[in-house]
Amino acid sequence: MSKIWKNFWDWYERNYLLNLSIATILFVLQFIHLFWLGGEVIAERLTGTPLFTLHGIWHWIIVLVDYTEIPALIGISLVYINDLRKGFAFKPLLYLIFINVQWLHLFWITDESVVNTFDAQMTILPFWLAWVAIAIDYLEVPVIFATFRKLYKALQKRDKNALKEAFDD
Repeated sequence: MSKIWKNFWDWYERNYLLNLSIATILFVLQFIHLFWLGGEVIAERLTGTPLFTLHGIWHWIIVLVDYTEIPALIGISLVYINDLRKGFAFKPLLYLIFINVQWLHLFWITDESVVNTFDAQMTILPFWLAWVAIAIDYLEVPVIFATFRKLYKALQKRDKNALKEAFDD
């Protein structure tokens, strides 16, 4: 089994920029979901009126974007697990915790339950737990920025290496 993991991590390292790029793009899509959550669900709860309400195709687009969170969580987890493999650091561990607590949000406290709780429809969730679910969702924000910064640095490093290789010939 350790040979399988070694082969996997060797492949991951060889394709790090591609893996990081895909995971970052999927993760950045979560801003769309967080914008909806803030503009419709949170705004309605705090002010009594949502900033907007999505219907029809737009509702289904937001659902689709929300489900891109699953591959994003896996991809981003691999980024920070890979960092921790190279040596312990507090930030990668913290980011790993922040993004993996999202699984609770996805499978235990769904957005539909949050909306139903705020709409005072029949739900088994207590009111305060809806706010916990929202807070969990927003734990992604610092990780999204950190990951985007990591991608930017990896792209800069790649450009420097490409330039160096061009002059080495």
